[in-house]
Amino acid sequence: MKSTIYKGNFILLMSIWIFASCESFVEVEIPNDKMVTETVFASEETAQSAMQGIYYELFNTGFSGGTTNSITVLGGLSADILEPISTNNTTLIQFQENEIFTENSGVLGIWNSAYNIIYLVNNLLEGIENSEGLSDSFKHRLEGEARFIRAFTYFYLVNLYENIPLVLSTDYDENSLISQAPESEIYEQIVLDLNRAREILTKDYLRDERFYANYYAATALMARVKLYQEQYSEAAILSSEVIDANDLYDLVNLDEVFLKNSQEAIWQISPAGRGNILTWTAEGSTFIGSSFSSIKLRPEFVGSFSQEDLRREKWIGSFLSETRDFDYVYKYKDRSSIDNITEYGMVLRLAEQYLIRAEARIGMGEFWAAIEDIDRIRERAGLNLISEANPDISPQELQNLIIEERRRELFAEWGHRWLDLKRLNIASEVLSSKSSGWEETDVLYPIPAQERSKNPNLEQNQGY
Repeated sequence: MKSTIYKGNFILLMSIWIFASCESFVEVEIPNDKMVTETVFASEETAQSAMQGIYYELFNTGFSGGTTNSITVLGGLSADILEPISTNNTTLIQFQENEIFTENSGVLGIWNSAYNIIYLVNNLLEGIENSEGLSDSFKHRLEGEARFIRAFTYFYLVNLYENIPLVLSTDYDENSLISQAPESEIYEQIVLDLNRAREILTKDYLRDERFYANYYAATALMARVKLYQEQYSEAAILSSEVIDANDLYDLVNLDEVFLKNSQEAIWQISPAGRGNILTWTAEGSTFIGSSFSSIKLRPEFVGSFSQEDLRREKWIGSFLSETRDFDYVYKYKDRSSIDNITEYGMVLRLAEQYLIRAEARIGMGEFWAAIEDIDRIRERAGLNLISEANPDISPQELQNLIIEERRRELFAEWGHRWLDLKRLNIASEVLSSKSSGWEETDVLYPIPAQERSKNPNLEQNQGY
């Protein structure tokens, strides 16, 4: 842990430099290596640069960047969505076979990059709290955005590793030997951060850019958290609040979902964090088929789409050459734009909120209302409406249908399928046929061996 968090100050300074070089409307001097936190948070210009740097770091860092080391790819491999093209990449093969070694660079990359983001957030929160040069309204906005990002990061850490260190400060000595907190305590902090974010964030987007977090981003994530905790009434209320904000959000044409500032987007990640003229998303580079691709869709998953499903036509591509023939994720269409950002990496979007509310309504016994929600997703996909084709569907059949719709709607997005299999306790049922060595304990990733060697207070997950 100590080696991870020591990188924070360097990343903070570099992030400010990236922001200053990418955004012409803020003119700040590039900080030297002696800049201290007090200086960073002495003015709104430099404090905004620090916050902007965190947003941009989400693009550059491992767990959230959309590369082969991201949760999107590694979670898709762990589930039944993706598979590596080459049989020589042992890091990816271990995720695909659910036989992950504790030395695997992928689990270490997720862990380290996520805790680096948490360190940056903690540093910013401490900086604005101690600053006397910032207005209260400005402090509140930065605090809300930072708390949202911390909650978002901890959400993935706790779902991938379960019991993890809860780091809420930049105290190196304390954090280097910190013990793991139980899952329940991590969720308490996530809820606390999101509640605070919802209290102080506004409902609009700063500069109309959806890579900034707003009130609805915090609300959408809270809806997901409540669903995972099986607090169905709260999940339905929260998702409804986002769905009903129809002046901001709507289900758009399948070709437009992943565009920059799409009306379906609740929160995105901008490739401007790259800091140069190459302006396509990492997801575009990772997924769009080419002779250099390392990831493809599993044939069984592609075969699960009906011929009528427009998502098969719009979101899945095929690559064919003399040496390669495979299907790939085609949600992102751009892998070559120069100095012209057309797409942002999608993190939270409206379709998930309909799926959250549908599942929550089943949990509440409101089956017809759940059908209405799932039909919104099916209608856009060109499928028959359940309300017309099968209005007497049983509750269990409806639950199974929603699970499958989540699989086909949210594939190759942030490991949704992997986390669904885990939280619904169906991972063994689904994955035992995919992985000959599957064990129940495989639903959690191992704590990285490198981190345990530096911090003896970290206990390994069962099965590793």
